[in-house]
Amino acid sequence: MAVVKWDPLKDLMTIQERINRLFDDTLSSKESGIQNDWIPPVDVLETDKEVLLIVEVPGLKEADIDIQISDNILTIRGERKLPDVNKESYYRLERPYGKFSRSFQLPENIDVNKVKANLKDGILKIILEKIEKSKPKVIEVIKED
Repeated sequence: MAVVKWDPLKDLMTIQERINRLFDDTLSSKESGIQNDWIPPVDVLETDKEVLLIVEVPGLKEADIDIQISDNILTIRGERKLPDVNKESYYRLERPYGKFSRSFQLPENIDVNKVKANLKDGILKIILEKIEKSKPKVIEVIKED
């Protein structure tokens, strides 16, 4: 029998992440008045020049997605509609359909005027350019005579 060392911190972090996700999803749906029938997964990546959100939205077209920035909060809304097929024709219906809404607090260094979004093969990419930091000014010290 193998002994596995228990790491309580890891378990607490996992629980905390689940609780945060639960509250985020609940609050965003109550604030927007939208019932979240499904929640598309989102990956958030950061580089020196940009923040990138990668959202899985299979079956959606550009017209089905609404992206807005207000008060430094990026909100992605959309709807995946059930195909025009008689529901009784289905043996099983596992793919989620309906409205969704996801909101993200943006860092202060994002240039909201340079946000780009593109959709390809069910993957929505939102590119948030960072504001170029001003370089520190170098002041030369001159020897006085």
